[in-house]
Amino acid sequence: MSRSEKEFSMSATTGPTPSDQNGADFGFRRVPVSAKQDLVDDVFHKVADRYDLMNDLMSAGLHREWKNVFVAMARPSRSRAWRHIDVAGGTGDIAFRIAEQGLRNVHSTVVDINGDMLQVCRRRARELGLEAVVETVEANAEELPFPDAAFDVYTIAFGIRNVPRIPKALAEARRVLKKGGRFLCLEFSQVDLPILERIYDQYSFRIVPKLGELVTGDAHPYRYLVESIRTFPKAETFREMIAEAGFQRASFERLTGGIVAIHSGWNL
Repeated sequence: MSRSEKEFSMSATTGPTPSDQNGADFGFRRVPVSAKQDLVDDVFHKVADRYDLMNDLMSAGLHREWKNVFVAMARPSRSRAWRHIDVAGGTGDIAFRIAEQGLRNVHSTVVDINGDMLQVCRRRARELGLEAVVETVEANAEELPFPDAAFDVYTIAFGIRNVPRIPKALAEARRVLKKGGRFLCLEFSQVDLPILERIYDQYSFRIVPKLGELVTGDAHPYRYLVESIRTFPKAETFREMIAEAGFQRASFERLTGGIVAIHSGWNL
């Protein structure tokens, strides 16, 4: 068993400590909370240009189906102005899926702390002819530069585990949502099928970093991504964190044997 797999076994047993004020998880390392954001930012600077390609390769295209299910839950209004914020939105996948439904009253704001990822998003928006309905804002999930009650739906896909202070980001999500607004989070979770779990672990630790090195020339960002999945709270724990942030009807739904989960909460 490799060092990474041993550390994963330990983390799966003990679980993360979201309330720990002495540090934050950066993969299997504990780092100062103040340092995590810069470390994560550096990871995504390195992979921005190949990010979408690597998502396809790593998930064998499954991420597209997960995102389709996720976006279907957003349910944009067809009869009134409807504002959507996608935090840690990177290259714009979620926002474009919503925009491509063709509803003229829908407007999406893609927020990310990484300017390189947002540059890819803006380029894609031009290519898709969606510049009028998709805007980008470089900002931190913990300190969103928007007024209270500004959005109808808040989405974050494969991004919440990269946030240093998750409770603070959840509080900001609730602050910027209108009354009756919905919080939706798509994130990797814990596989609940033993046979699939073994295959998934072998693929994650042995194949994904090598694939990342082959495509991008650097294995380290993908080693971090694999490790960060293992240190993220279990779905049940994250549901409790969503409820503690003040959201009502907090729930989650596992997809593909628990590889990912969609989390939901309402600002009622």
